Amino acid sequence: MGAVNPVPGYEIEAEDVVWLRLDVAVAAAARREAARLARRVGMDPVRVAEIELAVTEAATNLQKYARDGALALRVTTLRDRAALELFSVDSGPGMADVGSALVDGVSGSGTLGVGMGAIARFADVFDVHSLPGRGTALLARFWSGGAPGPLPGSDEPEVAGLTRPISGEEVCGDTWAARTEHGPDGARAVTVMMCDGLGHGPLAALAGERARAAFRAGPHGSPQDVVRALHAELRGSRGAAVTVARADFSQGSVEHCGVGNISAFVVSGEKRNTLLSLPGIVGHQMPALRSFRTPLGPDAVLVLHSDGLSDRWSPAALPGLFARQPAVVAAQLLGQAGVRRDDAGIVIARAARR
Repeated sequence: MGAVNPVPGYEIEAEDVVWLRLDVAVAAAARREAARLARRVGMDPVRVAEIELAVTEAATNLQKYARDGALALRVTTLRDRAALELFSVDSGPGMADVGSALVDGVSGSGTLGVGMGAIARFADVFDVHSLPGRGTALLARFWSGGAPGPLPGSDEPEVAGLTRPISGEEVCGDTWAARTEHGPDGARAVTVMMCDGLGHGPLAALAGERARAAFRAGPHGSPQDVVRALHAELRGSRGAAVTVARADFSQGSVEHCGVGNISAFVVSGEKRNTLLSLPGIVGHQMPALRSFRTPLGPDAVLVLHSDGLSDRWSPAALPGLFARQPAVVAAQLLGQAGVRRDDAGIVIARAARR
């Protein structure tokens, strides 16, 4: 499947995420952490101050209006560029009219109107999705170096993921990675890995780190070849559940190979198609590997997540979500389907939007 002699495009993978649960001190804590991360990637004092204001507005909105929620901060890199990303995820009350909430000064019971317009102005990339009565997911991305947007004019596939450790742990055993590729015929494809290191805590996180490093350094071949390489690297570790999928949006198909309890879906409109996985543990009990192929429409979205998210979600119950930025899709699904009693990880891929 895909182009002959594929050429690597770019790699993107899970980064450390700082999660801050909603409490009386969340605004101060988020402001300090955002400033620290922004300075770490070389942002100037004016940009740091703008980020502090945006993060404070997001935290204040959570405190005023949300029933429960959290902020997440991380540094993400793409090729030679770095950005600070802010996520706000809550469990309600949500907004019936997101557009009016973005107008400065618009607020009221059941909305997060105050401050959202300011966040959108300061951010290079801003997106939000809200489900009335159920919750809101917000993304604000601030690129270093003064260059807005992730890759202007690029037709690379769009990929984003998010991880969250089990309550009480600082590190997460779930991780993900992706790499794009293109060929002389103009085809664009992305290979995505979702990994759930068994158990929780540092040993599970170590298995995930080894899987991510092996994916980064390993073969640019079929998903089956990648899983086989991960199995060799994870021997002696706790092992992991792993799914690797290669989505070729030019050819309209996805090839995947999964071992263990990773949920994988192709979402098209209000329907989702489940991708099969084999029983076993990568690094310990490897079954006879098989790859499967599934149709992939031009507007389809590939979703891979660990069992830290319930797989009972339905696209029909999430209207408008899968047209949003992949990072917002990941955050909203994590907020709506994530469980607190497990590590949680999700990665989203779709074709580039023109």
